[in-house]
Amino acid sequence: MVRNLGETNSVLNKFISELRDANVQNDKFRFRKNLERIGEIFAYEISKELEFEQKEITTPLGMSEMLVMKDNIVLATVLRAGLPLHQGLLNFFDQAQNAFIGSYRKYHKDNTFEIKSEYISSPSVEDKFLILSDPMLASGSSMLLAYKDLTRENDPKHLHLVTVIAAKEGIEYIQDNLPEGKYTIWAGAIDQELTAKSYIVPGLGDAGDLAFGDKN
Repeated sequence: MVRNLGETNSVLNKFISELRDANVQNDKFRFRKNLERIGEIFAYEISKELEFEQKEITTPLGMSEMLVMKDNIVLATVLRAGLPLHQGLLNFFDQAQNAFIGSYRKYHKDNTFEIKSEYISSPSVEDKFLILSDPMLASGSSMLLAYKDLTRENDPKHLHLVTVIAAKEGIEYIQDNLPEGKYTIWAGAIDQELTAKSYIVPGLGDAGDLAFGDKN
């Protein structure tokens, strides 16, 4: 299932338009803040799909029966670009456990590349809601590799993939490689073009560099 939140008029589209805007991108603080805000919007929408339970709350004046989320969420992100988006999700899912994956593009002499993963820190995701975020879903390879690393010995209850901007090709790649009914893709926008070097067009550029500065 794919949920494209950008298809509905909301403040989300304002934040995404600022992420895309080359003039606004010069402000790294604003870029990170917009990613964080978008993470909070995704968190609110995803919360409607999670499990709740009845809990009796004591107020100063009596008792109240409330529906509260169960403590069965793991937030995961791909370093480094995913950190602001992850923080936005964590602002709402503040009791969630957290996982981090270090992956990168390993380029070959013929200018092709493959996705490599060299670091992972994660709790067990067994029977939990796994929310895996990355600002950009281009080819889908890094997201799929991260999922495989996180679930090598554990089987989550459901996977929620969160991305601000996705390429149509990347979404199709995920759909071809994950079992139907076990995941939901949440996107802020879906772009139609992916270059030979797996850059989304029009996209927004390199989210990691725009958030944290250029890398060697």
